[in-house]
Amino acid sequence: MVEVVSRKYETTFWGAKGLGATMNLMNNPKNPTADWRLQDYTAILFDCDGTLADTMPAHYRAWLHVTNHHGLRFDEDYFYALGGRPTRDILATLATEASIEIDLDQASEMKEAAFLEQVKHVKAIDPVIAAVRRAHGHVPVAVVTGGYHDVCEKILLQIGVREFFDCIVASEDTSRHKPDPDPFLEAASRLGVQPEGCLVWEDSDLGVEAARRAGMSWIDVRSFHQPERLTGRATETNAGGGP
Repeated sequence: MVEVVSRKYETTFWGAKGLGATMNLMNNPKNPTADWRLQDYTAILFDCDGTLADTMPAHYRAWLHVTNHHGLRFDEDYFYALGGRPTRDILATLATEASIEIDLDQASEMKEAAFLEQVKHVKAIDPVIAAVRRAHGHVPVAVVTGGYHDVCEKILLQIGVREFFDCIVASEDTSRHKPDPDPFLEAASRLGVQPEGCLVWEDSDLGVEAARRAGMSWIDVRSFHQPERLTGRATETNAGGGP
């Protein structure tokens, strides 16, 4: 069952606790995108990694290549908890926590190169792609990612959906990133729609929080898709993420 969370009902439905009113619109586990109402929204925004494409295992392998090289510790739960943040920001956090200095630009390039070697093996997350195809041609559709623009382009081309998107908002496009609302607000601005009319598809806590702060509704794809874990089973709170 997939939950669509609507920000506009926050105070009336959940009161002081509010994450928003939860509407259980998808009750078919074989096709979890079947029952959401396209006519309720003026634009649909999709995260890329872990939402459109099952890239998370490949990203973590690339991260291990870089962190092992620099003597940094980066366990898989922490990787998922930081999902949605740009590569350079994550590297800066890891280096600060380890009290070491690294060349952030060089390390970022190393990580992205290691990931791009694996892009040819990346698969689409089919229920989300079904939602993309459903929205295309009816409302504006955008990708909002914490990754780099050129990497996102390669992923979308690999899974065969680049032509469905009106724009891509990547880490280079805003100075603040998820969980700040700026990436989603930038996408709404580019598409010429109001934030409250947007539905966001996300797979990370930071992404969901960014959608909430932007005043948008959202679907958390972790309710129907879990990525392969390389080092063990996901915890409940760190079950999804970005690069």
